[in-house]
Amino acid sequence: MSGPGVRFAFETMIGSVPIPRKALLADIFDRFGNNRLDQGIVVFFQSPNSFTGEDCGEFQVHGGIAVIHSILSVLGALKNFRLAEAGEFSRRAFENGRLDLTEIEGLSDLISARTETQRKLALEQSSGSLRKKYEDWRSRLIYIRSMVEAELDFSDEEDVSNSVIPETVSLINSVTIEIKAHLDDGRRGEIIRDGYRIALVGPPNSGKSSLINALAKRDVAIISDIAGTTRDVIEAHLDIRGMEVIVFDTAGLQSSNDKIELLGIGKAIDIAHQSDLIVLLEPADNYIHADSESLVDFYGLDSRKIVRVLSKSDLLADGPSENEIQISTMKSNGLDELLDYISQKVEKVGHGDDQGLVSRLRHRNYLQSCLEHLRRSISSDGDNPEIVSENLRLASQALSKIVGTVDVEDLLDVIFSEFCIGK
Repeated sequence: MSGPGVRFAFETMIGSVPIPRKALLADIFDRFGNNRLDQGIVVFFQSPNSFTGEDCGEFQVHGGIAVIHSILSVLGALKNFRLAEAGEFSRRAFENGRLDLTEIEGLSDLISARTETQRKLALEQSSGSLRKKYEDWRSRLIYIRSMVEAELDFSDEEDVSNSVIPETVSLINSVTIEIKAHLDDGRRGEIIRDGYRIALVGPPNSGKSSLINALAKRDVAIISDIAGTTRDVIEAHLDIRGMEVIVFDTAGLQSSNDKIELLGIGKAIDIAHQSDLIVLLEPADNYIHADSESLVDFYGLDSRKIVRVLSKSDLLADGPSENEIQISTMKSNGLDELLDYISQKVEKVGHGDDQGLVSRLRHRNYLQSCLEHLRRSISSDGDNPEIVSENLRLASQALSKIVGTVDVEDLLDVIFSEFCIGK
């Protein structure tokens, strides 16, 4: 519970308001005090020392559906009480200045974290690491802007330099270098948050579905000797060394006149372009290296992201293979080698300094906007401090939008809709 009616709810249901921040074992009654609903722990958090900054209350009761329903029914019948909307507690915390948007987003990620690296990144962000970094840059830009505007407003005063523009350039450069270093992270934060994406691509019947089943250790995809069984994208979520890894089984790449198959091939290529690693399967029963190379060129795949894997190695004909890895899902050969390769790739992303990583595209876009305005302020004519000042204002405003201090109303509904009910 959160809001001005919390005290009344306690007085109605347990007969008194508990001592703030002290757990109390109490009988919980209906609003008429006639029927005992349950016995549980109640806790009262007095404003402003609560998650939302308002009076808050908790009923820690037995988890039976009937118990919960009876208590919610009583609360719902009280004046001005209603069920919270998705993310409403967090939204009130933001609106009351308890948390900024980066901390709110970190809390959302913490709730939905599926792996250890996601948990660590989300916990770091929810603790305010990004807020502190961005507020430091913003305060420095405000100081620089104040120097520029001092020249505009007090240029006739003796204690104000005739031109502060040269002096501010080094200060702007310092902030610029730090923001660029912050952005130059190989998208580590976004990959940790969203998952490391691996696309299985190759010609039809090259063993992609068998491989995704072997990696997931369950039947994710239908396996058939008939080529072209997979038409849509199938995905499996794995936990490899504490990182979420998403493996995509895609339609076989080949020339076709089938409209449905062409749609599947289009999705396969889109997934491949969006992935962090492309596992190119080349079946040993139809091994032609030149064909695989032409596939890569024809579909414009990034060769830097490709690892070539010879599948169905138990059928390998005589002759050399140029593939880095050879596997046979039928005999479980080479799978450990492939997993080791994937683990090494994943470990480079998931292990390192996790403090203050950029984990959302929203943050990255505003930071890039900030850099662009800083660039314009430095390239501005020194005889036009008004232009310098305006670009510094826009740069600091971009940082403010990340933490939510200005002009983010259109984002709030989207951000808080990610939360579950009651958080």
